[in-house]
Amino acid sequence: MRRISRKKALTLVKELDAFPKVPESYVETTASGGTVSLVAFSLMAVLAFLEFFVYRNTWMNYEYEVDKDFTSKLRINVDITVAMRCQYIGADVLDLAETMVASDGLRYEPVRFELPPERKLWHMTLLHIQERLRVEHSLQNVLFKSAMKGPSPVPSQSEDSSSSPSACRIHGHLYVNKVAGNFHITIGKSIPHPRGHAHLAALVSHDSYNFSHRIDHLSFGEEIPGLINALDGTEKITTDANHMFQYFITIVPTKLNTYKVSAETHQYSVTERERVINHAAGSHGVSGIFMKYDISSLMVKVTEQHMPLWQFLVRLCGIIGGIFSTTGMIHGMVGYLVDVVCCRFQMGIYKRINAPLDGQADGQMVAPTGSYSEQ
Repeated sequence: MRRISRKKALTLVKELDAFPKVPESYVETTASGGTVSLVAFSLMAVLAFLEFFVYRNTWMNYEYEVDKDFTSKLRINVDITVAMRCQYIGADVLDLAETMVASDGLRYEPVRFELPPERKLWHMTLLHIQERLRVEHSLQNVLFKSAMKGPSPVPSQSEDSSSSPSACRIHGHLYVNKVAGNFHITIGKSIPHPRGHAHLAALVSHDSYNFSHRIDHLSFGEEIPGLINALDGTEKITTDANHMFQYFITIVPTKLNTYKVSAETHQYSVTERERVINHAAGSHGVSGIFMKYDISSLMVKVTEQHMPLWQFLVRLCGIIGGIFSTTGMIHGMVGYLVDVVCCRFQMGIYKRINAPLDGQADGQMVAPTGSYSEQ
């Protein structure tokens, strides 16, 4: 009984076969079929090769959520060169709560304002990249993918012994509260004050004022080599002694997760404004460089994603099966049309029957078959 039931089960499984095998004696190969097969196989190979490159490619996925971290400190990374001597200027931060942040992490280095030839070439390249980033925002994804973990390379300052340094490079980092604030560089060193802070500007001659500056780097959060920020490479030249430069910055907390780096950093957008200080004309203020920043309450999560393997296999099977079925149908249709138009009508296989046959209408085309015999 078990053998009979097994035979019945095997017979039932054979009847459910959706891929019946055709005996080789019933298969006829043609030159046209071979040509179509070569074209189909070539097309399959090319599309499968291109699909493999699509599988290897990655894209950046952006998600937005509320930033719930208000207790941590915000790191500001600065590298600015001002066309004044270091003893004449001071840099510090004053936040919205009128709290003066110590600028012990900033270093003042006497340099020449003019760049050496190799750094001038890099500066021009950086400006060109910034221009393209304003037009093609998708280039930011390329920068995210190229970001690396580790300290940023320190640019070398080659000095010319023939001339004394006339500028000051202020570089380093400092930590501030995650509230709106004002980072500024102005005349005189800063001193603490019960109502905020003050700068000793009275000891500096007015003729030495020159706030022409170059921002080599300005970023917030963890410093990530490979990322280019909005103010990197900015250079402002002025001929007026009393000049105020203002940068209004909106900082967006960003979590970056790629296959190379995982870090918490910040992006920012900036609006620039500058004017000449002239009290007689009603343009009041203090000469200097002022960067007023505010922090957004939304956080952006940037994640590098990759096509899963199962999706790649499904797409690959779709390419192979689609091309195989499509070329088979096209070959069958073309062969049928060629056989009908070029062969059967010329050989007279179809004949016009004048008399009605089996109740059919006059003039119907009837193809003779081998079952007809002389009566």
